[in-house]
Amino acid sequence: MTDKLENYYKDYEYGKRKPMNMDELTERESELLVESNIFCTLPWIHLHAFPDGRAYPCCMADMEQEVGSMREDTMEDIFHGEKMNKIRANMQKEKPCSECRKCYEQERSGFFSVRNSANKTFGHNLRDIELHEDGSVDEFKLRYYDVRFSNLCNLSCRTCGDIFSSNWVKYSKMNNWLPKDAPNVTHAGRYETDAWEQLLPHIPYLQEVYFAGGEPLLMDEHYRLLKELLRQGRNDVKLVYNTNFTELNFKGESVLPLWNEFECVSIGASLDASHGRGEVMRTGSKWNQIVKNREEMLRTCPTVDFYVSSTLSVMNSFHVPDFHKEWVELGLIRAMDWNLNILQGPEWYRIDILPPEMKKDVVAKYEEHIEWLKDKDSLDRASVGYKSAIHFIQDKDNMHLIPQFLAKTKHNDGMFKKSFWETFPELIRLQAYGQK
Repeated sequence: MTDKLENYYKDYEYGKRKPMNMDELTERESELLVESNIFCTLPWIHLHAFPDGRAYPCCMADMEQEVGSMREDTMEDIFHGEKMNKIRANMQKEKPCSECRKCYEQERSGFFSVRNSANKTFGHNLRDIELHEDGSVDEFKLRYYDVRFSNLCNLSCRTCGDIFSSNWVKYSKMNNWLPKDAPNVTHAGRYETDAWEQLLPHIPYLQEVYFAGGEPLLMDEHYRLLKELLRQGRNDVKLVYNTNFTELNFKGESVLPLWNEFECVSIGASLDASHGRGEVMRTGSKWNQIVKNREEMLRTCPTVDFYVSSTLSVMNSFHVPDFHKEWVELGLIRAMDWNLNILQGPEWYRIDILPPEMKKDVVAKYEEHIEWLKDKDSLDRASVGYKSAIHFIQDKDNMHLIPQFLAKTKHNDGMFKKSFWETFPELIRLQAYGQK
């Protein structure tokens, strides 16, 4: 495990577009995988689906532009469908795809987007795929798997909703956003086990599986897949997680020994803030338990890769550097073990809704933190994240959304029975813009 991860990071060169596992590129490969600002490998090797069955070319695609539904069709039919063919055809012609606007926006601010990461990690697969001008693909073989089996989750995060959290359903029913008889847990396929059954034929081709949710560490399908991979001798499949990291046990079984069975595992803990701030942003979480889970992981599987994947919104905009430094100083992570995931929607939670004087303060804090990171962030992932966040916050003026943020915060305070302003006093200045 240790050697595998060290070699992975040594060769990865964060922020560089050069694909891994490709020593030399042909002119066409270089055009597509390195020089292009449009092309992405994922539509040829992957299909994503939400817990409600809506399918997309990847998890970053515009939510309003699904390419099909797993509630109605098979993954294979959607993969070979007209919408996916059009996306693949446009990418080869360097025509922007409206579905991919989030990656384009991230790249303008300097973030290393999902598109860039996909080309870097999976670009070598193009050598086994014939590219057709019409966007069609000869075979349906998933090399990268990311279908959210269900919305099963134990938290109600302020930036989430019932699509991704079963724990949110009660609040949606309370507000009449869902019918009273709507199920708490929803599944991606045509029936409960459909997504699992459609995955099985692709196990021989898998190179990486991304687990997210809902909360994957509470899902039966997650444990079933790990054990099936081991049964088939596929411990070489890379496992990547986005988990709220509140639970490491499922039906009396710890996930930690299972992780030790695989060659390469990366745990991205979706933690947006520490202590009380974290508990307010992610209703239902217990901060002391999260810290204990990290300490247990360090004892039981110290060579499994772990990083904090913090979603940066207006709520934690001032706090994230403090949280980052705190965990480094506690020895829970290295400075490099930090990934900033910029929130792009809902729009009223974006960091660029801040007024100019507060943006200035945030930028100053990030610049000071970047200076602190200088001799500590060998991967450069964290530093690039903060630098890109500075570009992002300055790129647009979305102050007109402040009243929506204030209204949503007031509503959520009443619903969750927690005072946001008592916990985040650094943002109280925003209240003055409620009447403007």
